[in-house]
Amino acid sequence: MIIRLITGLVVGGILGYGMYRFVGCSSGACPITSNPWISTFYGMVMGLFMSGVL
Repeated sequence: MIIRLITGLVVGGILGYGMYRFVGCSSGACPITSNPWISTFYGMVMGLFMSGVL
């Protein structure tokens, strides 16, 4: 259970940061992809959902 939690957080965080880095938003109007902290946190939350912990 703990390993799934940590794996979901790490993989989600990496994918969230990748979404900021490669997709991004040049105008700054996109609430998720315009800030690396928000997109990483969003990815971590989605990683938890996908790992089935939450």
